Amino acid sequence: MMYTVYRKGKTRIQVCIEVRKKGARVEGHANNRKYKLISQKAFGDEIAIDIPKGATLSVLVEDGEAIGTVALGDELKGKSKELIQVLKNNNIKPIMATGDNEKVAQGVAEILGIEYRANQSPQDKYDLVTSLKNQGKTVIMVGDGVNDAPSLAMADVGVAIGAGTQVAIDSADVILTQSYPGDIEAFIELATKTTSKMKQNLIWGAGYNIFAIPIAAGILAPISITITPAVAAILMSMSTVIVAVNAMTLKLNN
Repeated sequence: MMYTVYRKGKTRIQVCIEVRKKGARVEGHANNRKYKLISQKAFGDEIAIDIPKGATLSVLVEDGEAIGTVALGDELKGKSKELIQVLKNNNIKPIMATGDNEKVAQGVAEILGIEYRANQSPQDKYDLVTSLKNQGKTVIMVGDGVNDAPSLAMADVGVAIGAGTQVAIDSADVILTQSYPGDIEAFIELATKTTSKMKQNLIWGAGYNIFAIPIAAGILAPISITITPAVAAILMSMSTVIVAVNAMTLKLNN
């Protein structure tokens, strides 16, 4: 998202011809002039200008002369704050690991109220996931870029954004079809319900068999209580049907 454009009183221009990325700059040509958009760090000189919190400053250069500045920053997706609160309410600690610089990462983290790691390389992200797992923690990694692929594969659960790169999608366990924070909440809710259903079916199946198998074996025969093979088969089928129906209610509820 662009916050500010400053051009020393000159008319606004559009640079749209063969834009090429070169490290910390973007170059292009328009009206027989050469333009560059260079990061403040690469530009070198200190620039005294107020920019929004969490934004990064770039310098617009025309034929070797600095003519303006552009402040760029991340726009938070709708309901991002609500999602963070949901995660915290479910005892899930969110940590943002980003390749952005310290200033940008800190600005976003303060808005969301989360812990962060800035200037993270793919190896840094991978090491973070590995460290958390070595501490005995279950790690869910959400990412969308090539840099996230190793971490997505290493995490207990890798979640890729559908609009992200193919490498990230191929490395993930779960793919969100839309870039919407609420989908992560829905995924966690579905995973929680699925785990609950698995436990219910396991308890039911084990309890049913512990009770029914001795009866089918004739443990109650001394008191004249027996069941025929046909009845035993029906009762066994009922157990399977009950487990299947209970599992299907998960789909009905969603």
